[in-house]
Amino acid sequence: MKKILTVLSLCALSFTIQAQLSKTSEMDAFITDLMSKMTLEEKIGQMNLPSDGDIITGLAENSNIAEKIKLGQVGGMFNIKGVEKIKEIQRIAVEESRMKIPLLFGMDVIHGYETVFPIPLGIACTWDMEAIEESARIAAVEASADGICWTFSPMVDISRDPRWGRVSEGNGEDPYLGGQIAKAMVRGYQGKDNSYSSNTNILSCVKHFALYGASEGGRDYNTVDMSRVRMYNEYFYPYQAAVNAGAGSVMASFNVIDGVPAHGNKWLLTDVLRNQWNFKGFTVADYGGIGEMVVHGLGDMQTVSALALNAGLDMDMVSEGYLNTLQKSLAEGKVTEAQIDQACRYILEAKYKLGLFSDPYKYCDVNRAKKDIYTAEHRAIARKTAAESFVLLKNEGNILPISEKQTIAVVGPLANTRSNMPGTWSVAANLSTPATVVEGLKSVAGNNANILYAKGSNLTSDPVLEENSTVFGRSLDRDARTEEELRAEALKIAAQADVIVAAMGETSEMSGESSSRVNLDIPDTQKALLKELLKTGKPVVLVLFTGRPLTLTWEDENIPAILNVWFGGSEAAYAIADVLFGKVNPCGKLAATFPRHVGQIPIYYNHLLTGRPASDNGFEKYRSNYLDEKNAPLYPFGYGLSYTQFTYSDVKLSASTLATNGQITASVTVTNNGAYAGKEVVQLYIRDMVGSISRPVKELKGFEKISLQPGESKTVQFTITPEMLKFYNYDLQYVFEPGDFEVMIGGNSRDVQSAQFTLK
Repeated sequence: MKKILTVLSLCALSFTIQAQLSKTSEMDAFITDLMSKMTLEEKIGQMNLPSDGDIITGLAENSNIAEKIKLGQVGGMFNIKGVEKIKEIQRIAVEESRMKIPLLFGMDVIHGYETVFPIPLGIACTWDMEAIEESARIAAVEASADGICWTFSPMVDISRDPRWGRVSEGNGEDPYLGGQIAKAMVRGYQGKDNSYSSNTNILSCVKHFALYGASEGGRDYNTVDMSRVRMYNEYFYPYQAAVNAGAGSVMASFNVIDGVPAHGNKWLLTDVLRNQWNFKGFTVADYGGIGEMVVHGLGDMQTVSALALNAGLDMDMVSEGYLNTLQKSLAEGKVTEAQIDQACRYILEAKYKLGLFSDPYKYCDVNRAKKDIYTAEHRAIARKTAAESFVLLKNEGNILPISEKQTIAVVGPLANTRSNMPGTWSVAANLSTPATVVEGLKSVAGNNANILYAKGSNLTSDPVLEENSTVFGRSLDRDARTEEELRAEALKIAAQADVIVAAMGETSEMSGESSSRVNLDIPDTQKALLKELLKTGKPVVLVLFTGRPLTLTWEDENIPAILNVWFGGSEAAYAIADVLFGKVNPCGKLAATFPRHVGQIPIYYNHLLTGRPASDNGFEKYRSNYLDEKNAPLYPFGYGLSYTQFTYSDVKLSASTLATNGQITASVTVTNNGAYAGKEVVQLYIRDMVGSISRPVKELKGFEKISLQPGESKTVQFTITPEMLKFYNYDLQYVFEPGDFEVMIGGNSRDVQSAQFTLK
C-alpha cells in the first residue's frame, strides 16, 4: 500500500512540475514576443516607478504622470488609494499607450490595510505563524479590493539597536524567528502556492536588502559595516527565507555594504541574491535610493544609474535616473541592452504572474471594495491577534486582571487618543475610526465599571518633540494647561478610584522611519505623573505604548503591573480591555531584548562570549563589566508573563549522540500550575560548545505555542537534526562540525532547562 501511495505521490509531483514548466514556457514565449515589439524607451519605461504622492503628500514632483504613461515611460505606481482612481490610471496604460502594458500598483501595506494589525514588532511577539500569515492574508484581501496588487512588505531587517526607529517595522533581533515570520508573511500575501490565481493574492516585496537594521548609532539611513561571517550567520537568513518562500520582489536598502551602497552593490544583488539564492523575481529601489547614491559620493545621476543597473537593480523608484540616463549610458557603452532587457523581463514576468495581461482590471473590482474592506470578521481577528501580541512585563501581587466592578481611573496622554492606536505605517487606515483606551474599557466593561478619565500630562514637556511625533495626520491635541494643572486633575480622579490605569509611553510616530531616539526612557512629564500616581497608594497598572524596547528600570522597580501593548492596530482598545479584565490571558513573548540602560546597546541574547566574560556578581576588574550598571538586560528575549504559572520539567533527550545522518528528540513537560487557562511559547535553544569560529551562547532553533487548562500538563517534543546545527564558517561554507552541543528549553532565553548531546 505504501508503495502505491509513493508512486501516486511521485506521479502527482511529476504532473505539478510539468504544469509549472508549461506555464513558464508560455510566459517566456509571451514576454519574448511582447519585448520584440517594444522600443528601447518602452523597455526602460517599465523600469520606472513614480509616485503621485497621493498618500505621502508633498514628496513626488511628477505632475505629468498621465503623459508619461501614454508614452510607455511608467512601469508602475505606488501609494495611490482608491480603486476607482487606480482603475482610471490603469485604463490610460492599457488603452492609451502604444503597447497597452498594464501597470503595477504598490503601497506600503505594512501591518494591515484599513483593518490594521499590531505593528510588526508587536505581532512578532505572538510567536504564532498562523496568526501572522492570516494578518497578511487579510491585508492582501483588503488592499487588492482597493486596486493594490503589490505591497512593500515584509520588512525583515534584524535589529539589535532600539534607538533605530524602524525596529518597530521589523520582527526583532533573532534571525530564526524573523525567518519564520518572513515565510508566513509571503504566504499570506501571495498565497501558499504563489500562483496568484485569485484576485486576493498580491505581490510581496522583501525589504530592506540588506543589513539596514544594523545602522551605526541606531541612526536611520546610516552606515552599516560588518564582516561577511556575521552577515551570513546573523542577518541574512530572514531575507533568504522569504526568497525561498517565493517572494516576488526584493527592495534594496539605503545603507552601504562593504562601502558600496546596496542599490549599486553587485555582490549583494547579483552574486548573493541571484546566484546563491536563485531569486527569480525583480528588484526595486527604495524611495529615491538610486539618486541618493549621488549623495553617497558615487558619481552623478548617470553614473549611479548605470552602477545600479550593472549591480542588478531592476526598477527605479522615484529617482527617474533610468528613464533619463540609460539611453545615453547605453550609447556610451556603460550598460548593455541585454541588461536592460533582463530587468524589463523580470518586471513583465511579475505582471504576467499576477494575471494583469489577461485582465488588467483584475484588482479593480468596485464591488469588492465595498464589501471586503474593514469588515466585522477582519476586525474580530485583528482584535484577537492584538490581545495575543501584548507582553505582560510585570504583575506584582497579581494586580492583573482587574475587576470590572470597580472604579477605574484611566490617566495619561495616550488614554483618549484614537489616531495613534494603529501605529506607524498604517497609511491606508482611517485614523478617526479606532476606539480610544477609555472607549475600549467602557465598551468591554459595559455598565459594570465606573470609568473616570483625565489626561494627566502632555506627551512630553518638549512641544517640538511632540510636534515632530504627530505626522501622517495624527494628533495628540497638546493641552494648553500647565503640567501642574493636568496633574492635579488626574490626582483628583485617582483619589476616587480603586485602581489606576496609566496609558503612557511613545506616540506612534516616535518610532518608525526617521524616528531614531537617543533617550529610550518614558518621556519626562509622563514619568513625573507616574510618580505622583504611586503616592496615592492606589494600585497602578502601566499600559505601555511603544514601537521599540524602552529603558524601564525605574518603572520595573516601582510600578506593580506593566502591560506592553505596542501599537495594537485598529482594534487595540478593545484588545487592551480584554486583557486588563482577564477575558484574554496575555501570552506575548518579547522578540527583542529590553535594555536596562541605553549604554548597554547593542544588547541581544545570542551574543558571543569574550575571553573575559561578563559577570553580574558586581564589580570585577578585568572582566567585561560595566562599572555603573548590570550586564544583564531588564527583560530578556522571549520573555513574557501570564496570569497563570507554567513550570518546566527537566529536558529529556532520546539519545546522547547524534549521527550526521540521524536525528534525536528533545522533550520537556510543561504544566499549568495556576488558576487560569493560558498559552505558553515553549522555546528551543542550542549552543555549539566548540567550533572553528566563536559561536553564540545560544541560538533559537525552534518553538511551539501551546494551550493549557489549569492543572494540565503537556509534553512538547523537538526533533533535532544535523541541519539545525549548521553555520557559516570562516570560509563561508555552510557546515556542521562534530562535537558537543547544549540543548536548552524554556519560556524565555534566560530561564531554561538544559541537556547535552554529541554530534558524531
